[in-house]
Amino acid sequence: MKASKTLLILTEWALAAYWTAVILSLIPLEWQCKHYSNPIIQAWNGSFLPLDLLAVIITLSGLPLNKCGVRHGEIILTTGLTLTFTASFMAISLWVNYGSAWWLPNITLMLIPLTVLAQYSCQHA
Repeated sequence: MKASKTLLILTEWALAAYWTAVILSLIPLEWQCKHYSNPIIQAWNGSFLPLDLLAVIITLSGLPLNKCGVRHGEIILTTGLTLTFTASFMAISLWVNYGSAWWLPNITLMLIPLTVLAQYSCQHA
């Protein structure tokens, strides 16, 4: 479980780093999807910023609260995991025609919260 939580923390920080790179225009053109210059695609991608940042904040807040035994820590952590999964699932739902450079990070963003949630659920069953 500790390895999964560490991976989750790294994932959440990677998500925050992604948005920092987007905001600062640090992602090279050759790494962007082929339609990213389309204002509709940019607006759609940008619409994930609040959801993703909320997921990062809630998940990273929920981990220590849960570890310390705070009564609502489980709910906070579960909410953060759900938000992270949901954001990546929504991204994959639109980008069905793109390659592994898009699919792999988003599938990872789906699988890591699911793994942590499954392990957490098994511990409390």
